[in-house]
Amino acid sequence: MLAEAITFNPVTISPSFKSTVVVKKTPITGEELAALGDIGRTELIKGEIIYLMPTGHPHGFYEGNITGFLFAFVKKHKLGRVLPGEVGIYTQRRPDTVRGADVAFISHERFAQVQSKSFLDVCPELIVEVMSPDDTWSEVNDKLAEYFAVAAKLIWIVDPRKQRIHLYRSLTDLEVLSVQDTLTGGEVLPGFQVAVAELFDS
Repeated sequence: MLAEAITFNPVTISPSFKSTVVVKKTPITGEELAALGDIGRTELIKGEIIYLMPTGHPHGFYEGNITGFLFAFVKKHKLGRVLPGEVGIYTQRRPDTVRGADVAFISHERFAQVQSKSFLDVCPELIVEVMSPDDTWSEVNDKLAEYFAVAAKLIWIVDPRKQRIHLYRSLTDLEVLSVQDTLTGGEVLPGFQVAVAELFDS
């Protein structure tokens, strides 16, 4: 949920020393955001820090469940890294945008290209977003466009309320899975499969 945006504003006091303050908005970079340390759950949108609401425990449960299935498969086949917990991903530079993915899979090949010491500057092949009750599809579609623009190959949008998974191979290639279906990893994770019902099983 988008809650509040802040920017770092250099302040110039007028020569008359009155209360007048001239404020100039200056976008910050992803590196500057990382240097701030733990300032809470945020994203960076075109240089502006966006504070996000903490997720509820159901969101955490589904995120952990998906991470567990992915981690077991990826570790067994030594395919790369599974990254949960709002891992930062650059989707734009100058001004910088850093999105926080709920779960991501990045192959050894792509991870070897990462230069940043903080947020990923190479997009993972698979990105998973778990929808919160107050998320809108407009916000989701913005993220989809950004992730595919930086070469994501597969995106799962998990909708706990309707117990569905929206599987995107591109912005126009969409498959909607229900609890009667099986989720697979496609070309990104060949051989991976799990019943959708298991992902929502509490």
